Amino acid sequence: MEANNVGFSVQLIHKNSPNSPFYNSDKLHMHKNGIFYQVPKKSNAPNSPFTRVTSNNGDYLMKLPLGTPPVDVYGLVDTGSDLVWAQCTPCQGCYKQKNPLFDPIRSKTYTPIPCDSNECNLVFDHSCSPQKLCTYGYSYADSSITKGMLARETVTFSSTSGDPVVVKDIVFGCGHNNTGNFNENDMGIIGLGGGPLSLVSQIGKLYGSKRFSQCLVPFHADPHTSGTISFGNDSDVSGEGVATTPLVYEEGQTPYLVTLEGTPATYLPPEFYDHLVEELKKQINLPPIDDDPDLGTQLCYESETNLKGPILTAHFEGADVKLMPSQTFIPPKDGVFCFAMAATTDGLYIFGNFAQSNVLIGFDLDRKTVSFKSTDCSKQ
Repeated sequence: MEANNVGFSVQLIHKNSPNSPFYNSDKLHMHKNGIFYQVPKKSNAPNSPFTRVTSNNGDYLMKLPLGTPPVDVYGLVDTGSDLVWAQCTPCQGCYKQKNPLFDPIRSKTYTPIPCDSNECNLVFDHSCSPQKLCTYGYSYADSSITKGMLARETVTFSSTSGDPVVVKDIVFGCGHNNTGNFNENDMGIIGLGGGPLSLVSQIGKLYGSKRFSQCLVPFHADPHTSGTISFGNDSDVSGEGVATTPLVYEEGQTPYLVTLEGTPATYLPPEFYDHLVEELKKQINLPPIDDDPDLGTQLCYESETNLKGPILTAHFEGADVKLMPSQTFIPPKDGVFCFAMAATTDGLYIFGNFAQSNVLIGFDLDRKTVSFKSTDCSKQ
């Protein structure tokens, strides 16, 4: 079955869920800034395709079955970049990866892209191999770099009907030299930005609309609960309680400037952050922790249950989003809750993953809007 215009969903699960491919029943780890693991959840739409998505170290990992026969690639989901790429053999300089690298020779549908093609020209740093094929270089803000061959491949999703949904000719990077801030669970990056090479834009051509939505479960939710990420028409955010703000976005540009940039915490201007912290201290009737070196300068409190604190409101243009304590305080360890926001001086202010939990957030690149709807994401 080939892709149609229904759209599809993927499920987001907590890192400790037995459904996670990295689940370890004997020893569980928790990153101090919080981790989510994600896994598939079937949409209510008939025959809606879905795939497994997990997360790790505060970043999301999406299962992308790549090639023919399909090989499961777990790539970091990044709304701040476009290129979809995976570590490939042979690899002259790859970071350590737990799972086998993608082998293009074993795929019947792997097709290198010529260096004089339009797709090759879409990558800023590109060149020609001796065989006149497109080689690329792609770098990130954290100095991570991927270099390799640009190619077309087939992506295969599962569906609620049990039949596979095949999406052909997805442009991706076969990375043969990759360095940077990766761990052994990361097999590449799946760009969900606004540029033409992003997975959203490529799938949008097939489904007739460039949109996606996400719904994340809270950081300290039951590990068996899960949220979703949806693409295509199945991702529309509508109904009572929806607040919509304009997307600061230009055609062909990558970032979504009012929302997720791929980081757990929310980053604010220093002066505003300091005033906010002082106000929180006044309203929370507990002494803050000030003698734990593991917590650094974070505002933290001891509490055996979910911390009781004030409701904060994020004021976007035309959209007020209320944030409950479960969205603004996260437990880095048992009995401790810390404010999941920080100050930054680089001028880039980010509405992070934690603040987005239990909010259905829809990105509509065609209408240039972002919509928010308070939702129990475990029931999506």
